[in-house]
Amino acid sequence: MALLEVTDLRTEIRLKHSVVQALDGVSLTVDSGETLGIVGESGCGKTMTAMSIMQLLPNGGSVVGGRIRLDGRDLLALGPDGMDRVRGNEIGMIFQDPTTSLNPTMTIGRQISESVRIHRRASRKEAHERAVEVLSLVGMDSPARRALVYPHELSGGMRQRAMIAMALANEPKLLIADEPTTALDVTVQKQILELIDHLRERLGMAVILVTHDLGVIAGRADRIAVMYAGKVVETTGTEALYANPRHPYTEALFDSLPERFAETGGRLYSIPGLPPDLAAPPPGCRFAARCRYATELCRAEEPPLSGELPGHRYACFFPVGASGILPVGARDAAPHPAEAARPPAAPEAAQGEPLLRVTGLVKQYPVTSGLVLRRTVGSVSAVADVSLTVRQGETLGLVGESGCGKTTVGKLIVGLERPTSGSLEFQGRELASLPRAERRRLRRDVQLMFQDSYAAMNPRMPVQSIMREPLDIHQVGSQADRDRRIRQIFDLVGLPHTALDRYPHEFSGGQRQRIGLARALALRPRLVVADEPVSALDVSIQSQVLNLMRDLQGELGLSYLFISHDLSVVRYLSDRIGVMYLGKLVEVGPARSVYARPVHHYTRGLLDTVPVADPVVERAKSSRGITGELPSAIDPPSGCRFRTRCPAAERLCAEAEPPLASFGPDHLAACHFPLRSPA
Repeated sequence: MALLEVTDLRTEIRLKHSVVQALDGVSLTVDSGETLGIVGESGCGKTMTAMSIMQLLPNGGSVVGGRIRLDGRDLLALGPDGMDRVRGNEIGMIFQDPTTSLNPTMTIGRQISESVRIHRRASRKEAHERAVEVLSLVGMDSPARRALVYPHELSGGMRQRAMIAMALANEPKLLIADEPTTALDVTVQKQILELIDHLRERLGMAVILVTHDLGVIAGRADRIAVMYAGKVVETTGTEALYANPRHPYTEALFDSLPERFAETGGRLYSIPGLPPDLAAPPPGCRFAARCRYATELCRAEEPPLSGELPGHRYACFFPVGASGILPVGARDAAPHPAEAARPPAAPEAAQGEPLLRVTGLVKQYPVTSGLVLRRTVGSVSAVADVSLTVRQGETLGLVGESGCGKTTVGKLIVGLERPTSGSLEFQGRELASLPRAERRRLRRDVQLMFQDSYAAMNPRMPVQSIMREPLDIHQVGSQADRDRRIRQIFDLVGLPHTALDRYPHEFSGGQRQRIGLARALALRPRLVVADEPVSALDVSIQSQVLNLMRDLQGELGLSYLFISHDLSVVRYLSDRIGVMYLGKLVEVGPARSVYARPVHHYTRGLLDTVPVADPVVERAKSSRGITGELPSAIDPPSGCRFRTRCPAAERLCAEAEPPLASFGPDHLAACHFPLRSPA
């Protein structure tokens, strides 16, 4: 008998004027010691399934049908008091954002010991000892000291470890991890996923891993359930799903992955439209309106969740994949995205001309002490002697962990920060030496695309005013000219003119990112600094934005400085890649060369750490990657800054900083003991 059995689960959320059918007939099982992955776009019902199992639904939410059995007991029959004894004791949960889930006024140890005292009736001393024990279990260094600190004193990875410790404090039978690595770097993400795997094997518990990242789940889950619009549309073993997806929605998710077309340069598949309104779900298959193979049968009747192979079930009349039965003409009407041609790039001659040249860039932030008489006691080395070039019509990708300095470099280039020292030349002109008016005029040619497009917009202003603001500041043409340009840009980014009268909160995440790109293009820049522009987006919306950026680059001859921690996205979009570590540029070169033949051990570690949507590859590399914590930028290591985490470090690495050396055409790296010989 399975540890957890969910049968025909139906959950509703009652709003003021409607009832949202958040879950409709969800069925799944999880055995002890097994990991079940639940994947799908935002709003598909993944988190709602987890919250329904925990019975932690939002206001107006209730389970209206079905059954949830844990170890033979019906959880829906327990009532509130009974569930209080189950939550945190038999079922633990890791929430998506540890910053908002942890109490900022309580120490980590006290928050963990609280559940131990409630469920185990332990004394204060016993509960604290258990808190220290589980902090050690999740790999916290100096657990007794960490138990006494507050959440804000920990890094993102350490806060997530504290959340895992809290979930495991009472040794639950089932652990639900809701997007446990969404906001984390790939290096920390790998550590957290390996920790969950290790604890599952050690404690014999079942795990439900909720995520939208097909790479994250590939090497971790035994079985996968794909959800869409409140329903499970496909479920099978991990290897079977990745080798032969049968539902068109699952196929579309795979076709949206940048890593699949990085080598061929094919366009990513963008799932058209939006998920249906679950307050009034359509008849038939809920994916029919967005499916490239849908027929009238799909729009009229709902397909059952079934399949011809044992253990592989899917809800589709015309399954894709091996032995797929598609309606006549479906393949002709919807070509596979790999067949699509890459949009035209900027002319080769133009790509050789430097547009931006950065030389010896340094940025230090002072560390002060005292409330009244403030004095400088140190400095944060955010950017240290970085030199790079962005050519006309090319995309330079900048990658690295959080805190490596890549966003600071972007801010220095667009003028949001002033460098401590170094040179910034744009089109051959040194920006620091220009008169203020001339420097301001040149700033029109360098624009920033923010990571969080919603936070970057004034929520009280309609989009028309947001778009007009830079045009008004720089006095571009007449009012009619400005309105005409705004409409032209909205046409370019694929947004209707009617959207100009709406406010930021009325748009989806993908639409807001399109508006962010439109605003960056309003002044017709030559260079766009894109700071993590797709990090918070689902893979389907991410593909739309990436395709749009490449299309506009070909049409307008744009150059991009593309900042991201997602190496698969950077590989797909970039011509060249720069790798940063703790304020230093440690490797830079052509994208194909950096990926195929990396020189620096940090680059190799990043590549080994990036999750790949292939279960065989993921499990084969489980022991590789970067370990340890990023050192403090206040007191960086001597010599090579990566030496404290490098598997090849020698005494020389601590004594002397390695210079950038050539390892092939346009390929530089700074390492005393490189992975291959210099050119």
